[in-house]
Amino acid sequence: MNLPSAGRRVLVSGASRGLGRAVSQAFAANGDRVAVHYGTREEDARATLDSLAGTGHTLVGGDLSDPAGAAAVADAAAGALGGIDVLVNNAAVNVRHPLAETSYEDWAALWQQHVSVNLLATANLSHLAARRMIDAGTGGRIVNIGSRGAFRGEPDHPAYGATKAAVHALGQSLAVSLAPYGIGVASVAPGFFETERVAGRLSGAEGEAIRAQSPFGRVASAGEIADAVLWLASPMAEWSSGAVLDLNGASHLRT
Repeated sequence: MNLPSAGRRVLVSGASRGLGRAVSQAFAANGDRVAVHYGTREEDARATLDSLAGTGHTLVGGDLSDPAGAAAVADAAAGALGGIDVLVNNAAVNVRHPLAETSYEDWAALWQQHVSVNLLATANLSHLAARRMIDAGTGGRIVNIGSRGAFRGEPDHPAYGATKAAVHALGQSLAVSLAPYGIGVASVAPGFFETERVAGRLSGAEGEAIRAQSPFGRVASAGEIADAVLWLASPMAEWSSGAVLDLNGASHLRT
């Protein structure tokens, strides 16, 4: 398959801010054209769009928790870009819900929300993008944003940890099934990294404890995670298909 190293058509889900914005910027700086997806934060997504280098980028809104909404997002992105060569499944929810403090009604609703967005939206967008790659016959890449929490546990966010573990497993299954079509599928499993959403947690004693999780004594930047995503989407990374790449500064080691 002849996947180019630049000039690709890239759909990034959940790209209104944070890691999604950094990933979009990394692909744009590489010379790719990016479809910036957002769910509800249109103003933030437009700021992401305006920050991208190059031309030919587009903004795509839609509710990925609804299968019809996911299909509309994929249609809009492919229509604006002329196809999809790379999909980055970044959209996710992460709402605190420790079992001992959460009512059953809230527990059930939050699990449904996490499964719908973190897992089913990832599965649905992967199908929609991969089907286009197969039909085009040009190969492609899918990169999933997982989490360190899939391995070490998330006591206050159990649905998040569980759905991210499922995303890793989904990526490995798709890596095997899509390889004959020249489509590589990999996941990243970041530890704590700095974004607007968590900036407040990095001050004071909590911030010190978070930074102490890594022997480097710091947290990652969103740009460091984005650089890894960009590499996994590159032609050079084909043999990494099926990988789950730990990006946690040695804060959690797997065997």
